[in-house]
Amino acid sequence: MPSKTTVAVLFGGRSSEHSISCATAGGVLEAIDRSRFDVIPVGITAEGAFVLEDDESAKFRLDPSAMPVVSDNGTRILWPASTASRSLSVQRADGTVDVLGDVDVVFPILHGPFGEDGTVQGLLELVGLPYVGSGVLASALGMDKHFTKTVLQAAGISVAPWQTVTAQQWAASSSSVLSAASSLGLPLFVKPARAGSSVGVSKVSSSSPSELSAAIETALREDSRVLIESAVVGREVECGVLGGRAGGAPRVSLAGEIVMAGREFYDFDAKYLDAPGVDLVCPAVLTPAELSSMQELAARAFTAIDGAGLARVDFFLTPDGFVVNEVNTMPGFTPISMFPKCWIASGLSYPELIDELIALALE
Repeated sequence: MPSKTTVAVLFGGRSSEHSISCATAGGVLEAIDRSRFDVIPVGITAEGAFVLEDDESAKFRLDPSAMPVVSDNGTRILWPASTASRSLSVQRADGTVDVLGDVDVVFPILHGPFGEDGTVQGLLELVGLPYVGSGVLASALGMDKHFTKTVLQAAGISVAPWQTVTAQQWAASSSSVLSAASSLGLPLFVKPARAGSSVGVSKVSSSSPSELSAAIETALREDSRVLIESAVVGREVECGVLGGRAGGAPRVSLAGEIVMAGREFYDFDAKYLDAPGVDLVCPAVLTPAELSSMQELAARAFTAIDGAGLARVDFFLTPDGFVVNEVNTMPGFTPISMFPKCWIASGLSYPELIDELIALALE
């Protein structure tokens, strides 16, 4: 009988998306094929401690009344001392150290800063452990909306008009920022440059300076840089991307659509807490030409940021064509998330999707 592949599932983290990462990990822990994979669950507390977590998917299910978290249980994960070893150990609360065994691949299911942004990817590069998903550069680019837009624009891919504002610029002359933003028209979306899951995002619909100011202040609580974007009128459609095998072209799923039914925009509660007012339709109703164009653009966007493993590419479909809204290098994996829905609609089951991501990481 062939030996199993050992996967360290890494989740939690220091960002405001800590609980979403835990929920995504819960989905993976439940669905991963235990006949093929041994799992070491490694949690990162909100303070950044790496701990040995419980291998219990039910512990990390999304519950609005008690969101899942990684608690500090006193253990500490000890990463390999050098690239000469793949051995993972744990220091128990009493100071004793147990060897957990060699790790074949790490699955970093982390959302937001200090995990999805290239930081953890850099740690894994330093210790020489293979990992699922994009490398340091693509992870950093995908996390930072300003630089994602800059790179995509340079690659000839349409993005929404925007302005980037730093905390220093806002503190020095808020009136100048407000004045410059008026050229973008209304409505506007104001977003932290480096956050996901719609955390810190506001829609501004009036010309009142107080409304835009409040939105900028909200975004600045999440990041020191903020994007002010022109709202794009169009259908919100998304698709999943998987890296190509053996250096081949990226593979793109069928499209899904976010249909607003009484909600201002696709916010945190709608994405993860199944709040009413939004319907996720997958597959989306597109013409063959529209789907082909969208898939081609998704592959180009993935390649432009040097993506690897997986991504979700979000678009607006306008009368003039597709506009890329975001490239997410570690999309949500919860049962109601669009990324797995799109691949399931394309014929790849949730466990098969996990298998494929691990296989790509091990190539």
